[in-house]
Amino acid sequence: MVVSVILRWYDSNARDLPWRRPDTTPWQIMISEFMLQQTPVSRVLEPWQRWVERWPVPAALAVEPAGEAVRAWGRLGYPRRALRLHGAAVAIDRDHDGEVPDDLDTLRALPGVGDYTAAAIASFGFGQRHLVLDTNVRRVITRIAAGVQYPAVSISAAERTLAATFLPRRADRAARWAAASMELGAVVCTARSPACELCPVRDHCAWRAAGYPAWSGPPRRGQAYDGTDRQCRGAILAVLRGRDDPAPLGVLTAAWPDHDQFTRALDSLITDGLIRPCPTGFRLP
Repeated sequence: MVVSVILRWYDSNARDLPWRRPDTTPWQIMISEFMLQQTPVSRVLEPWQRWVERWPVPAALAVEPAGEAVRAWGRLGYPRRALRLHGAAVAIDRDHDGEVPDDLDTLRALPGVGDYTAAAIASFGFGQRHLVLDTNVRRVITRIAAGVQYPAVSISAAERTLAATFLPRRADRAARWAAASMELGAVVCTARSPACELCPVRDHCAWRAAGYPAWSGPPRRGQAYDGTDRQCRGAILAVLRGRDDPAPLGVLTAAWPDHDQFTRALDSLITDGLIRPCPTGFRLP
């Protein structure tokens, strides 16, 4: 009942996102999944379009230096995703004849591809039947079936078992369920301000029936950005993305006022492989 209702709701209410269109390739879906990790859809739309136009197949990205992926990543945040996506493109081109593999274990073996990303690519790119458990899906299932405001920080075996009870048997229907439950969590059953009056399964929701009990687990802290090492790293990368030649140390230090924090951020960027020292300064890899 719940699954059928949500699927019908999705048919009429799904956002027109470019990576959901019928002609989208598994590679283009893979790019979207990397970009959407911890990043809102609104920030991903334009970068995704630029990437699929510049690198329409994995081989096109694989022949470029990794630094070009970091440069094109822009201000999406968490730029290690760009390095991992480049690494995945290299592996696909080298080991899989340039085609994104459709096997779950083979997908998991690619750089940057964990359980969720592998399941998402296999489901959305190849129409397979898998549990696709992102934060939105987990929240929807937890509220409907367990009557709890938020899922636990990490996925347990019990949560997977519960989620599997919602998974349709038919592969094409299961893939649509993954997309539909994700959409419901993204636009209606949101974390902070759920629009319960718009929810198609509000009368089947255990959390609503219980009177919306507040979260009783560990405090859920938002991710700060201003003044953090993440912001400092981003400022350093912004300088390098805007240059074709290496940046001298003095140019980079001007990007951030706190010397100790700058040094820490610079060291971490080198360790992560996002920038490289060279005789005249620092450059993208």
